[in-house]
Amino acid sequence: MRRDYSEFLPPSPGGTSATRTFSTIDTFGWQPFFAQQISVDDLTATAPARVTEVHRNGLHVVGDGLDLTLPPNPEATVGDWMLLDPAAPQTSRILERKSLIKRRAPGTDRRVQLIAANIDTIFVVSSCNQDFNVARLERYVALALEAGITPVIVLTKADLCGDVERYVTAARGVSELVPVVTIDARGTEPREKLAEWCAPGRTVAVLGSSGVGKSTIVNALAGTLSIETGAIREDDAKGRHTTTRRQLHVVSGGCVVLDTPGMRELQLTDAAAGIDDLFSDISGLSAQCRFNDCRHMTEPGCAVLAAVEAGTIAASRLGRWRKLMNEEAHNSASLAERKSKDKSLGKLIRAVQRQDKRRY
Repeated sequence: MRRDYSEFLPPSPGGTSATRTFSTIDTFGWQPFFAQQISVDDLTATAPARVTEVHRNGLHVVGDGLDLTLPPNPEATVGDWMLLDPAAPQTSRILERKSLIKRRAPGTDRRVQLIAANIDTIFVVSSCNQDFNVARLERYVALALEAGITPVIVLTKADLCGDVERYVTAARGVSELVPVVTIDARGTEPREKLAEWCAPGRTVAVLGSSGVGKSTIVNALAGTLSIETGAIREDDAKGRHTTTRRQLHVVSGGCVVLDTPGMRELQLTDAAAGIDDLFSDISGLSAQCRFNDCRHMTEPGCAVLAAVEAGTIAASRLGRWRKLMNEEAHNSASLAERKSKDKSLGKLIRAVQRQDKRRY
């Protein structure tokens, strides 16, 4: 029996979505962007599958007629699409990504940690309590903008707050590019207020610190209570990790949702463009500074410092911009240095191997 590959390939110009078979890969977010990277010849020996979880022992992938665990692959992350070769899974090809969320890994080894791939929208979640932190929101939004992902700030526990508007105003000050939504995560509000970003075939990620209600939002979107949730400490509004791994969930509305553990540390790297987009007010004024390399510190003729003095840009916002830019520059330089050292070490190893071959 000849296999029908039409569902994997880009739709024909005259075709309609109504004529397509709704398959497992459609459910998990298969889009023309990925279909355009493959051919019928590719599909003869391999089939598309999406990485839904990454374990220490391997990758859990799902596709049409596929639901299995593959050997670990350091190049893959949750959300990746692969062309799976069941006979030799280690050779499975990772398709080009629409987007990639990454950070500098915690610790001192200067590595990049991949968080998730092929995300369409990030819900940056914070609570209307002591957990709320503008600088943290800015980090997540810069991460999203750098990756070309739509960020949405979602404020939870609004039902427990006596002055919600104070938090909304502060969140809106993060960027005029980012919508702000307030919800009671335990009811129907997540499905109602977040519906426009949760269309079938879309993938959304829920990011934020522990205890802000990320898993509660995923449960509300899915219409289930299958994901464990936990309470916060009353004295400081801090939460515990109830989600221990990054995992994709298909929810009843048809979209795919990525639930993630809370991140204690979010170090940005290779995110200069995202920071520029986030602080578009500062980067826009930079063009008016007297010096092209103005750092907005003490330089004469600095348009940004003039705006701070005039009160149109808060000094605290400029301070956070400086901190993020310095951090991004340091991390990017450190990672570039590591890559250079790794490349030099690789050349040395290959040279020694060549000498050994000639010797024997």
